[in-house]
Amino acid sequence: MSGPFEYNNGELHCEGVSLTAIAEAVGTPAYVYSRTEIERAYRAFDEALAFMPHEICYAVKANSTLGVLGVLVELGAGADIVSVGELYRWLRAGGTAEHVVFSGVGKSESEMKTALEAGIGCFNVESAEELVVLDAVAQKMGKRAPISIRVNPDVDPETHPYISTGLKTNKFGVSMAEAPGLFRDAAKRAGLEVVGVDCHIGSQLTKISPFADAIARLVQLITELDKDGIKLRHVDIGGGLGIDYGKGDGVPPTPAEYGAAVQKALAPIAKLGVTLMTEPGRVLVGSAGALISRVMFRKHNELKHFTIVDAAMNDLMRPALYGSFHPIQPVKNPNRPLVKTDVVGPICETGDFFARDRELPALDAGELIWIGAAGAYGAAMASNYNTRPRAPEVLVEGSTYTVIRTRETYEQLVANEKLA
Repeated sequence: MSGPFEYNNGELHCEGVSLTAIAEAVGTPAYVYSRTEIERAYRAFDEALAFMPHEICYAVKANSTLGVLGVLVELGAGADIVSVGELYRWLRAGGTAEHVVFSGVGKSESEMKTALEAGIGCFNVESAEELVVLDAVAQKMGKRAPISIRVNPDVDPETHPYISTGLKTNKFGVSMAEAPGLFRDAAKRAGLEVVGVDCHIGSQLTKISPFADAIARLVQLITELDKDGIKLRHVDIGGGLGIDYGKGDGVPPTPAEYGAAVQKALAPIAKLGVTLMTEPGRVLVGSAGALISRVMFRKHNELKHFTIVDAAMNDLMRPALYGSFHPIQPVKNPNRPLVKTDVVGPICETGDFFARDRELPALDAGELIWIGAAGAYGAAMASNYNTRPRAPEVLVEGSTYTVIRTRETYEQLVANEKLA
């Protein structure tokens, strides 16, 4: 074990609080986050970029719970959003609109209007048609929309194909060939103010080279635009830095290693005085969170052993969606004989699993397990499938904790429904 979750006298704790105590108070399944780990990760990332003026716009989609957003607001983060709903959450958490960048390929006119009224810092425009629509919306409102154009550098991030975003086959951004013309078009439009360039090549990147390759292509574009008289205020290199899920297949680069590579890649445009913007998500919150679940039953047949737990794919979708790996351990007494087992949930889908053929300490019915590295894309992707209330979320700080989201009730699940 490492990070904020450690065994103390044979029992897992988050910082100074036992997971058993949390489970007894809020039930299972439940998400538990370490405030100290979020703060540590943010400061490490911030320090890694200290070589130039920069802004860290947290990717709200990674974990959008108000209690988590509030920690990042206090740390001085901005936000990368992909919907007006995420803007609403960010503002409710105490964030300010001027430090928000609005990404996404399908912004509606009503979303554009709401974001302009709020005074967001920048729209990351992702197509020629979006450029035209945003210009019209802004002019109708008597405003100028600050924009960055998201380019697709056609760099292979060497990650899962579902979370790769910087290839020609992906839906995101515009091609490097199309970008210069779009920038020139945008610079002439009365409703737009060109302020930056943006790219984001994928998530859970475990190598430095894709970042460096993408930035090199951005640098070439920025240099070309500067010669055309289009002076950009910022360069946004997106997010995507991975975390260690404990699979044993290599450790991702540290923020310091990432920062050194970014500094080297941006050196050719250092004299232009642009601000660096980034959109990290997983790397700030992923390792800070875990899903706590309780073993319900065990069973085996001629081929397989199953450990059935009370958490399910509606609580943590990543294994079912991506086949992703999450570390799993008993909350108490981890040193015991191993059993090869599938850890599965109660939902009526064969895809409802957290691990397959995993060598784990033999688990007893009724005991608690820890599913680690679940702070990103866990609660944020949760659903009510099988009419299951979403799990509570708990934020730990030192020896105390706060329930930052209570478990949903069945009344809440049907509150917006009615019989025909």
